[in-house]
Amino acid sequence: MADKDIGEKKEAELNITNRFVQSLPADPVMSNVSRQVLAACFSRVKPVVFKAPKTVAYANEVAALLGLPQTWCDSPEFAEVFAGNRLLEGMDPFAMCYGGHQFGHWAGQLGDGRAIVLGEVAHADKHWTLQLKGAGPTPYSRGADGFAVLRSSLREFLCSEAMFHLSVPTTRALSLVLTGEDVPRDMFYDGNVELEPGAVVCRVAPSFIRFGSFELFAHRGDIDTLRTLTDFTLRTHFPQLGAPCKEVYLQWLSEVVRTTAELIARWMSVGFVHGVMNTDNMSILGLTLDYGPYGWVDNYDPEWTPNTTDAEMRRYCYGNQPKIALWNLVQLANALYPLVEDVPALEETVMRYQSLFDDAWLGQMARKLGLKKLAGEQDQRLLKELFACMRLVETDMTIFFRRLAQLPLDEEACAEQTKDRRWQPLLDAFYNLDALRPEQRQRWDRWLRSYQMRVRQDNGDMQSRQESMRSANPKYVLRNYLAQQAIDKAQDDDFSMVHELLELLRHPYDDQPDKEHFAAKRPEWARHKAGCSMLS
Repeated sequence: MADKDIGEKKEAELNITNRFVQSLPADPVMSNVSRQVLAACFSRVKPVVFKAPKTVAYANEVAALLGLPQTWCDSPEFAEVFAGNRLLEGMDPFAMCYGGHQFGHWAGQLGDGRAIVLGEVAHADKHWTLQLKGAGPTPYSRGADGFAVLRSSLREFLCSEAMFHLSVPTTRALSLVLTGEDVPRDMFYDGNVELEPGAVVCRVAPSFIRFGSFELFAHRGDIDTLRTLTDFTLRTHFPQLGAPCKEVYLQWLSEVVRTTAELIARWMSVGFVHGVMNTDNMSILGLTLDYGPYGWVDNYDPEWTPNTTDAEMRRYCYGNQPKIALWNLVQLANALYPLVEDVPALEETVMRYQSLFDDAWLGQMARKLGLKKLAGEQDQRLLKELFACMRLVETDMTIFFRRLAQLPLDEEACAEQTKDRRWQPLLDAFYNLDALRPEQRQRWDRWLRSYQMRVRQDNGDMQSRQESMRSANPKYVLRNYLAQQAIDKAQDDDFSMVHELLELLRHPYDDQPDKEHFAAKRPEWARHKAGCSMLS
């Protein structure tokens, strides 16, 4: 395809817009050097031109969202564009300026250190922002090289799509492209630098504006830019709220509180741990943003974190995610204070988070347990005791809830003497059932009997309950060891598992008889293997 043909294809299929750069103040300095950027929401910067871009994979569904035909996605020009080598007409690339709290401490200016927005695409009455991660340095790189390696890019590509198909709000991923160049990386931060294949992932979302976008200008006392950014955000992404004013700012914050509460409840329900819930990684649209050292809980442990940097403090562990989200929302409210100047109103708005999260969480758990709803002290005790029992012995969270749908509910099965039958569907969920002491087995058995009786109170038949539970409890999630196996193959130039996992994770709630091995517990060899449990 000639250069002219790419332009024609773009004009026919890509309606590129630049609302962000046209509406917000730009960095007047054009040199691409690391520095403090003042009174600006972005810096114009062009991606690096790489040696030999090659498409590893792309998501058909995301391409369709953008109006990209498959014939073009399969062409060499696709890799050129989504590695950043070639800009289509109308693209005005930039890196966003923002700050944030990292691990509870104000970090000052952060910004897109290795992410470059190509532009926005309008298609089918929706707008999508295209962002390349790993396309080279920006003024926000802070001494880093701005590149990404295949290892991390593959994880982000697969997880973005896996989360979407789990019905978790998330940024999407269009493509994974090799650059043809190696990148030096010290994987364990121990001085052993190795060359790894470079890659670029194209992330897609309505917006990449985050909590830290507002924090930076508030901390700097740059109220004019804060107001400009906030008003742009309202008019562009929340037009239903009306013209910007104090009341609308509060309504917008209330909406962010709601979507954030619902997002965290979804994370918790599928056992997802983000790993780095800094305020610069919190989306104002309630999306899962920035897939770094994420992971899924294998054996249920509320203190588990996939982030080696957080191994000691465990600030962002699985069980802390709900309260960290509230802490982050408080920081956003603090940033909006100069526009609202009403502390009681801001506090009242943010404090709605807890009840919103509780409602969303109980709703998710009711679905996972096959109940119409969870309400009252008895149900609260049932739920609390379940999680207490799951900590008595290593219990695979994903498998346990999936297999719970198979628990028999007839009168005979609920009797004491049939406890062996009661346990049978759940055996595969336990890593070492023999480790349970007799009194712990009895505790588990009491819970199972209580649960059976509670389900019977809902008067649901076995088939409808099983269907409902299967739609709420995934069979397949992107366990870290699976992602690492795909990485290992890809680094040997075998991308078959990338494509296999991409297709598998498009249907996480379906039984896929020929893919049963992907639904297994974490193997013992993966318990401490690099990349299979915790990551940096």
